[in-house]
Amino acid sequence: MTARSDIEAITSRIRERSRASRETYLGRIEAASSRVANRGVLSCGNLAHGFAVCSPSEKVALGGDRVPNLGIITSYNDMLSAHQPFETYPQLIKQAATEAGGIAQVAGGVPAMCDGVTQGQPGMELSLFSRDVIAMAAAIGLSHNMFDAAVYLGVCDKIVPGLVIAALTFGHLPAVFIPAGPMTSGIPNDEKARVRQLYAEGKCGRAELLEAESKSYHGPGTCTFYGTANSNQMLMEIMGLHTPGASFVNPGTPLRDALTREATKRALSLTAMGNAYTPVGRMIDERSFVNGIVGLHATGGSTNHTIHLIAMAAAAGIKLTWQDISDLSEAVPLLARVYPNGLSDVNHFHAAGGLGFMIRELLDAGLLHEDVQTVWGEGLRPYTVEAKLGSDGSVVREAAPATSGDEKVLVPVKQAFQATGGLKVLAGNLGHAIIKTSAVKPERRVIEAPAKVFHSQQGLNDAFKAGELTGDFVAVIRFQGPKANGMPELHKLTTVLGILQDRGQRVALVTDGRMSGASGKVPAAIHVTPEALEDGPIARVHDGDIVRLDGEAGTLEVLVPANEFAVRPSASADLSEHEFGLGRELFAGFRQMAGRADHGASAFG
Repeated sequence: MTARSDIEAITSRIRERSRASRETYLGRIEAASSRVANRGVLSCGNLAHGFAVCSPSEKVALGGDRVPNLGIITSYNDMLSAHQPFETYPQLIKQAATEAGGIAQVAGGVPAMCDGVTQGQPGMELSLFSRDVIAMAAAIGLSHNMFDAAVYLGVCDKIVPGLVIAALTFGHLPAVFIPAGPMTSGIPNDEKARVRQLYAEGKCGRAELLEAESKSYHGPGTCTFYGTANSNQMLMEIMGLHTPGASFVNPGTPLRDALTREATKRALSLTAMGNAYTPVGRMIDERSFVNGIVGLHATGGSTNHTIHLIAMAAAAGIKLTWQDISDLSEAVPLLARVYPNGLSDVNHFHAAGGLGFMIRELLDAGLLHEDVQTVWGEGLRPYTVEAKLGSDGSVVREAAPATSGDEKVLVPVKQAFQATGGLKVLAGNLGHAIIKTSAVKPERRVIEAPAKVFHSQQGLNDAFKAGELTGDFVAVIRFQGPKANGMPELHKLTTVLGILQDRGQRVALVTDGRMSGASGKVPAAIHVTPEALEDGPIARVHDGDIVRLDGEAGTLEVLVPANEFAVRPSASADLSEHEFGLGRELFAGFRQMAGRADHGASAFG
């Protein structure tokens, strides 16, 4: 089935806008492919270093380019729940590669930080830039030119976007992404949120809060709410970089291991030594990215991807814009409610029918491009399945269930939770911004109230503790953009603003910082660009100015006469405390080079 005309029209304009840069990119892939990477261009000394620790038989095979060699890029560390399962993957991948007549080597590791650990801490100011560091670290591993394909072991927030940028930079190599899956369900998410609010109000202590948090984040795997990490996994599957049904299988299960073995063998089959050479840079095109954005809207996914998708696409010579993302949101209905857009977690989503059900619904409605190439072959229809463990320990696939197992979590297109997706671009005299509407009740999507201006999230939290946040207001938190301090997530504002909203106040947030996939029920205009440090209009807002945020019409305005607002001097802020400590001094160059949020906030230009 072909994509609906409005989906095709948006895809066509992306394709046309990207024509010159895409052709240049594809030419580079062709040149890299024709050089036959791999060991053929290495001198004997180069090659001896590259296989010094291999077995004699492996040296013979690699020396003659007789078997495909698979490079493993891993984000393993054993402190963070999402990455700890990857400890055993390299050995599993090597065994599977041997069984398939190939060889696998760990090409390199990439850093993997956790926004959950760094929320509200100085380390969060390295988070966004870690995406670009991850891309560069993966490039270093692959630069040895020893490999015929690569598998990427990554799950969480900046890791997957960074790995995708690396994979597309090495676009002449086939690439398969291998996830670890979500942790099993802990305490209900609404209970966790309730305890957080009690703590913020001083109604329970740190011991009670830590107990609740520990029962929520309690074992190996990604956090179970639908934040950036699980949005990443959805993207990798709907864009065809995972094998079908791989995204949301829990770690440490026989099925998880079987999927990893299968992905390894599939990656080897895609090399130039076989009959199905599939360089990832050709496989992923404008249609693939549109499919990813459609999936993001249909699931109410992470706002972080309004930044990451633009940077990822740029690595393949594709020019995405916020307007593309916003226009697709108008065409795509919301089919899933997973916390914070609902009460259930990603395990419940998977059990209700998961991505197989959702992809089939979107395909049947003409909302996805079916005629794409994936790591599984031609077309997206093979992803309308559920992966299960066969009697012989291999992966078998069954058609996704015909009906949702829980219509509070997942629904067909004809019963969509809302007619449009979860993300929208706002525009006005404060610049451009993103709002995630899927978790915000319709009656709260428009607010007009006086501004209360702060230069940090701590400033707002201090005002809350002092009892100064009374009445209706729009919190303006500025100097939080990429150039100012690395654009940290301001997730700690969610609880405070949520409390005030629950008390009956009408509140909203406007910021040039990020709020992530954990954004909640308070209307938030985030990623405001230009940022305050670049003399964006947000730097000219004063306390008491009336700000109007309209999430329905897509506008963001300060209601000050234009002639007066235009000549106001921009505020300044002392950002020196953000320049040192916990490694921030090493990232001064990144802050200076960072692009605008609507251009991907990348240090790569």
